Amino acid sequence: MPFDWEEYENSIHKTGIIMVSVGIALIISVPFIFAKILSTSIDWSGFAHAILRVGPTYWAISIVEFLVYVPLLGAGGSYLAFITGNIINMKLPCVFYAKDIAKVEEGTKESSIISTLSIASSALMTMLVIFLGVLMIVPLTPILENRYLQPAFANILPSLFGALAAQYFTKSWKITIIPLAISIVLTTAVPSLINQTSVMMIPAGGVAIAIAFFLYKTKRLEKKKEAVNAR
Repeated sequence: MPFDWEEYENSIHKTGIIMVSVGIALIISVPFIFAKILSTSIDWSGFAHAILRVGPTYWAISIVEFLVYVPLLGAGGSYLAFITGNIINMKLPCVFYAKDIAKVEEGTKESSIISTLSIASSALMTMLVIFLGVLMIVPLTPILENRYLQPAFANILPSLFGALAAQYFTKSWKITIIPLAISIVLTTAVPSLINQTSVMMIPAGGVAIAIAFFLYKTKRLEKKKEAVNAR
């Protein structure tokens, strides 16, 4: 039986919508479950106040992350990544590395499948590592708290993202150079933004998308001119 891509995507969206809905329901149910267990009531005024203060920030971030991540992760990968979390520090590096190994092009069906498989593998491996970590936390504590190892632990993420960034910046330097410069200027002027990765994605991602669109349009225009001249 031949592989039906449309049927596959429909099943991915159907399953993804159900699982995301279940995940949202479970998250929302947490305060109600604790209130039931502790035989207490929820302070609805405080709840509404907290939502109004925090909600708008996360609504903006969720829109930006959707626009940035979905084209890179594909349908299946996006559902998995948004449910399991740790996208920028775990799922995205796995996707980039898997695509490099498989040598697939962005935006293709193969790219979407590779993204889904790599994110699923990352999620399973993460659960396995957490399970082993819980089992080994007591015997490993003296080693992990060793003062000679602290500088290494403090620089794991910078070294990981530095290596990944250098690879992709050099591939698409025309798109990345201006967003990178903007990010450097903003984090230098406001150091607290260094810990606000999602917030930084808004200006950097918007500028990168605009530049990519401009380059795409320019390239198409050049191709049309070449075709006209050839005639």
